[in-house]
Amino acid sequence: MPQSRWIRIEADTGSFDAYLSLPPAAKLDGAPGIVLLQEIFGVNEHIRAVADQYAADGYVVLAPDVFWRLAPRVELGYAGADMERALSLRKQVDVGLALQDIGATVRALRQHSGGGKVAALGYCFGGLLSYLSAARGLVDAAVPFYGGGIQNNLQEAAAIEVPVQFHYGALDAHIPPEAVRQVREAVAGKRAEVFVYEQADHGFNCWARASYHQHSAALSHGRALTFLADAL
Repeated sequence: MPQSRWIRIEADTGSFDAYLSLPPAAKLDGAPGIVLLQEIFGVNEHIRAVADQYAADGYVVLAPDVFWRLAPRVELGYAGADMERALSLRKQVDVGLALQDIGATVRALRQHSGGGKVAALGYCFGGLLSYLSAARGLVDAAVPFYGGGIQNNLQEAAAIEVPVQFHYGALDAHIPPEAVRQVREAVAGKRAEVFVYEQADHGFNCWARASYHQHSAALSHGRALTFLADAL
């Protein structure tokens, strides 16, 4: 089983918590790493489970608390008042500062992994952040799952020099087919893959949500692992 714990990360503007999950019986000298970027619901039980999942696959995983300036260590559910609060936090978060935090997380991860390559992998809001992390040169690869708002930040795509693998659900009303088409066009000629899952909605990877779709989650996880093995 992976070894997991919360650690503290020092950044230029303060310090924040991050959930660290280590692979079982791994030699960490130069091990590949993943910065796991949360949805708008915090580093909740599901995100921690995903961190442990990728750690079991052999990666050193660090999931930073992106909302620490607004609501440290917040954990939210997917409906009702929790959903309303999650949407409010998303509106308030400063993406520029979040990217600074990701940079600090990458540095901390390299210390724990012995300097291995690092990918950013994120869901929803975290998908957007993983895409931007690739565009800003913070990581060696990126895997955005149903990244909300990527289509509104395609001016960043020209700067991407690392491999990126995108995952979308065809039934996702938040990211319609036209948005996915725009992403495909923006990354044409890059080392990029764009996968669309015909029976999947937004949040299809999260087994705690009604939109969970097991086949799409399993297929995308396998594709992500193959991609990461090649990229890192």
